[in-house]
Amino acid sequence: MPSHDAARPVPVRVVLPADPLLGHPEQEVVGRLWRRRQTATGWVYLVGLPSYRDLEDGGVEAAEYRVWVRAPEHVRPVDGVDYDQVPTEPLPPAPPTSVVREVLGERRPSGWVLAKVREGRGPARGVLHAPDCEEAPQGAPLLDLEHALNVAENPGTRLCTWCSCAQELSPMLSGFDHITGS
Repeated sequence: MPSHDAARPVPVRVVLPADPLLGHPEQEVVGRLWRRRQTATGWVYLVGLPSYRDLEDGGVEAAEYRVWVRAPEHVRPVDGVDYDQVPTEPLPPAPPTSVVREVLGERRPSGWVLAKVREGRGPARGVLHAPDCEEAPQGAPLLDLEHALNVAENPGTRLCTWCSCAQELSPMLSGFDHITGS
């Protein structure tokens, strides 16, 4: 793909914005199309617009002002011009999805949250949840594994069975007792 300077621009009509304060309607000028780029929100075109530049000696010379504009809102083709040779950058392909991700699905957020429950008098009780559980309190602090295990060891805490909390933390609390039968 040629660089900006090595590319040969082609004519394109550029739509200039209207200026309601000055009473100017939308206008079109012929500019030069240097490149096209696809983005996640659509196509943008690098166009060169005729302009002037001040010289150090006080003179003025013709120049080109280059700017990225949205297509097709701000550019229109010129009849008879072939745009196939314009350097074009398509949207990069999305990264491939791993087989593991396809089979298991998206991972849940890491950590656990505690829903505090007060039932009359006595010690505070609570329920540990995965953060994406429908029963988890919104805005509760996220507990890491060590803190979640400390909270889970409290007799007043139970582990939610609706989400993955009980399945994830129970084996770590009871160790391998359930496997060996001891």
